[in-house]
Amino acid sequence: MKNGIHPAYRTVVFRDRAAGTAFLTRSTATSARTVEWADGATYPVVDVEVSSASHPFYTGNARVMDSAGRVERFERRYGRR
Repeated sequence: MKNGIHPAYRTVVFRDRAAGTAFLTRSTATSARTVEWADGATYPVVDVEVSSASHPFYTGNARVMDSAGRVERFERRYGRR
């Protein structure tokens, strides 16, 4: 790898605003805000809107689309050809 062209890879806290949870991981993401973690160290914090803690697919709250009802509604609206 070439020196000086890659972003710094460091420990960062990702905070999910919807679920109110935080994850400590490594990333190249940057932020001017910091947060003190449970280990007493201060890390940069990146706020995200959706993560695995709040996404409907991972939490089991995903809606199931009724495809048969959608087809019938389409046929009523536009007729069957």
